[in-house]
Amino acid sequence: MDLSFYFLFNSLLFGVGLAMDSFSVSIGNALKHPDMKPYEKNVCSATFGFFQGAMPLLGWVLVNAAFHVFSFIRNIVPYVALILLLYIGINMIREGYQLSHDDDYERSPYNFGELMLQAVATSIDALSVGLVLSEYSFIQMLECSVIIAVVTFLMCILATHIGKALENKLKNRSLYVGGAILIFIGLEIFIKNVFM
Repeated sequence: MDLSFYFLFNSLLFGVGLAMDSFSVSIGNALKHPDMKPYEKNVCSATFGFFQGAMPLLGWVLVNAAFHVFSFIRNIVPYVALILLLYIGINMIREGYQLSHDDDYERSPYNFGELMLQAVATSIDALSVGLVLSEYSFIQMLECSVIIAVVTFLMCILATHIGKALENKLKNRSLYVGGAILIFIGLEIFIKNVFM
């Protein structure tokens, strides 16, 4: 096991960098679902952590097994992320509008299917990390992926608490903010991967 300081430091930096999208979406989730139970926050954070850790490892495998397949996947990643996050964000804003204009309307319950879409959309661009780290051995890449997953999990737990605090101040407007965050993240992933 190569857990040198340099390796740990780089893996932590990758973890923080990759977790930022999941962090923002976790704030949005807490804004949308202010009554999330502790185990739901843990499931949400663990799901983001798992996908953020798994995607770089998957990218590494694709690069080392079949580079031409990875090239194709890399080209469609920003479009998939944009479509998924726009869909979820627009639905969240629409729900906020209905909530503020219809006294009988209730927030949609916590939804694991929506969480899975968010986790894939925010982590799919992490496939490219596997390309950057293609010189790592499988064990090094596995260790790096575990570090990324743990960092993401911890940041998302923090984000759910921040989102809960913001929801108390924003009330019904929290769904507008949460939806806007998801749309912004989708656009950011798309612009970063297509135009830069």
